[in-house]
Amino acid sequence: GDVALPSGVEMVMPGDNVSLEVKLINTIAMEKGLRFAIREGGRTVGAGQVTEILDV
Repeated sequence: GDVALPSGVEMVMPGDNVSLEVKLINTIAMEKGLRFAIREGGRTVGAGQVTEILDV
């Protein structure tokens, strides 16, 4: 999938809060308010909550 950082943001550090637009590879059922984790190589590198679902 793809993660789009806001304009002017190049990197996010631990403790930072940021709004992201995420494009998933596969279709998945989700709803506003759902909590999620972003994992890479068996480690959690981010966590968040769905605030809006875009039909692109």
